[in-house]
Amino acid sequence: MLRSDRHLRILELVAAHGSADVGRLALLLGVSQATVRRDLQQLSEQRLVERTHGGAVRGGLSLELPLQHRLDQRSPQKLAIARAAADLVPPGAVVGLTGGSTTSEVARLLAERGPVTIVTNAVNIAASMVLHPEVTLIVIGGTARKESYELVGPIAEKTLADHHTDIAFLGVDGISAAHGCTTHDQLEAATDRAFAHHAGSTVVVADHTKLGRTTFAKICPLSAVHTLITDSGASEGELAAIGEAGVRVKVV
Repeated sequence: MLRSDRHLRILELVAAHGSADVGRLALLLGVSQATVRRDLQQLSEQRLVERTHGGAVRGGLSLELPLQHRLDQRSPQKLAIARAAADLVPPGAVVGLTGGSTTSEVARLLAERGPVTIVTNAVNIAASMVLHPEVTLIVIGGTARKESYELVGPIAEKTLADHHTDIAFLGVDGISAAHGCTTHDQLEAATDRAFAHHAGSTVVVADHTKLGRTTFAKICPLSAVHTLITDSGASEGELAAIGEAGVRVKVV
């Protein structure tokens, strides 16, 4: 297992359980305890976890995994979701893209196919799109969030109010029939809401781990979402409830 994959698994386990010990992590990851200790030290230096005697607990910054860790895990499910999302975009369309590991894959596929106009507040997407000759790139300004590489806040919302996209793809931290679409940060939620409000149609791209989950800040209710694209690991009950709320559900 690559170091980046180990780090992601460790962060997921600590976030889910509140703590993890070296022995259990070594067993789950199939590596030595010495390797786990080095991994925990590196994550501690990034303030993502706090070292304890024999293991680690949740760090003080946030339970949100920084985008650099999520991008390192290009799972087959996320790639399949991104391909299905790109298939919804006709040539020459104006596409809104919020930040996230899955939306980054959507951008890559659209750029390879072209021509397309991409409106995004994600600096990593903008950086990867700027040299593509078939992409017209519009970058939404704002206050930078290091966790998601997004530009958010009133500046971003004002700019989005002056633009219209044919279709917007939202990356979310949670989507449920009970609470709609949510994310970890209030400013990010408001900016994502502006993307949805000023789009002809809104598509949420979310792997099964996001379904039935609710995080701190509400982006929008399900009534603002036209389509959800997810993978086959999603709960059938949650998918049915989301579909009953009027959202078109596509499982890949």
